[in-house]
Amino acid sequence: MITIRTQGNQGLIETGEVVKGSWVDARNVTKEDLNRLETEFGITNELLTDIMDADEQARIEKEDEYTAMIVRLPVYDPAEEVSYFTLPLGIVLFPDKIITICMRSSDALNDISTNRVRGFTLKNQNSFVLNFLGRAAFTYLKALKDLNKRTNIIKGELQRSIKNNELIQLLSIQKSLVYFTTSITTNELLLEKLQKSPLIRFKEEERELLEDVVTENKQAIEMAKIYSSILTGTMDAFASVISNNLNIVMKRLTIVSIVLMIPTLIYSYFGMNVNLPFDNLPTAGWGILVVSLLISIAGAIVLNTNRTVRKFRPFHYTQAEVVIK
Repeated sequence: MITIRTQGNQGLIETGEVVKGSWVDARNVTKEDLNRLETEFGITNELLTDIMDADEQARIEKEDEYTAMIVRLPVYDPAEEVSYFTLPLGIVLFPDKIITICMRSSDALNDISTNRVRGFTLKNQNSFVLNFLGRAAFTYLKALKDLNKRTNIIKGELQRSIKNNELIQLLSIQKSLVYFTTSITTNELLLEKLQKSPLIRFKEEERELLEDVVTENKQAIEMAKIYSSILTGTMDAFASVISNNLNIVMKRLTIVSIVLMIPTLIYSYFGMNVNLPFDNLPTAGWGILVVSLLISIAGAIVLNTNRTVRKFRPFHYTQAEVVIK
């Protein structure tokens, strides 16, 4: 879907035609939209193919008629296996208009199109690019905080009952953090190129805004790395807990098997077709049963008793260590 917006008195407004200073917003694009972007607006097929590639990295390039940038944005879709992921967005700067192209919608695009970004304007293309990059970094930070909240909720559920569903959710969050870390890093490389590249010349106040965007982007990278490290440690800890619980269950099953084997051995011995003691006593069966139960109980107590005794002794310093102290 292609939406055309222009700068109004109260912010951005939708319009039906492209005029000077318009923003052509192409989201959830179809084949017809791609054909229109190529034929009507003159965007090359190679650039459109790169933007539609989900694995395309952030970069900037110069063509004869326009300057193109590719930025990676966070996208949230609860219907997907990994709810948070990233996609490339193309920003094409013509002398008289700006075109953005993305396979899906994003919170950054929604915030800008609904006039939620203070001071956003289409009159200055450099300001548009910087405000958009800053909003992208802010969207990453907001998504990272949401992922951290989800992680804490899942950890609380895992502490009560360890299930596969919670572990799969943690794995999905870990994948999202990996996607975020990779995408934010590529955006950082793009920002570094913008600081040095002559393709876009920024004024002094615009360079200050660019430095603020770089700072926010670095903060997003650090947050993604920290949350990823914490989540990795958490999953390793729960994996150890699951392994320990499995060992405890196997130990109990082994004790039960050994205890049940004792009366089986006794009854097998007395069940042989030979002359055995107590075979003439009317209460021999009950006696064997009681003895078997007593031996089984005694065996269970012995096997269940922890005989590992840790002996602690104070540290003894050598004569040389005492002299040093």
